[in-house]
Amino acid sequence: MPAMNIKDYLDNNHIHYTTISHPPAYTAQTIAATAHVSGKDFAKTVVVKLDGKLTMAVLPANYRIDFDRLKKVTGAKKVELATEQEWKEYFPECEVGAMPPLGNLYDMDVFVTESLSEDNVISFNAGTYTELIQMKYQDFENLVNPHIEHFSDRTIAST
Repeated sequence: MPAMNIKDYLDNNHIHYTTISHPPAYTAQTIAATAHVSGKDFAKTVVVKLDGKLTMAVLPANYRIDFDRLKKVTGAKKVELATEQEWKEYFPECEVGAMPPLGNLYDMDVFVTESLSEDNVISFNAGTYTELIQMKYQDFENLVNPHIEHFSDRTIAST
C-alpha cells in the first residue's frame, strides 16, 4: 500500500501528519474539493524535465506552471513536461499520477513555487487517489529541502 511507505517515512523522521481519506478523485482541484482542502493548500506534484533530468515541480492545485519562468529560475536550457512513460517507473508503489512531493524518496530534485511555501499547512496525495497526507509546510521543507522559486501562476481552470 503506497500510503504505508510514505507514512513509515514520515514516522521514521518524527513528522506529525494527518491522513484524510476521500472518495476517488483524479485532478488536483477535484481532489482538493473532495477532501475539503483549499486548492491553494493542496500541493500537486508535476514531473518535469530540466535539461533531460526528471524533477518535481510542486505547486498549489489552483496554479499552473509557467515553463518560461521555470526555465529562467532553474537556469535550465530546456524545460518540458515529462511524459507518464518517462516517470511512472520511479513511483512503483503509487497509483499513476498520485505521487507525493517527496522527491528525496525518489532521487529527484524538488522545486516548490513560493506561494505554496507561504502556507502553514499543506496536503498532498499519499500515493493513491483516495488518501491525502496533511502536514505543516515547515516540516515538509525541513524534510525535503526543496528549491523555492516563483514559477507558477494562479489559474481559474481545473488542473
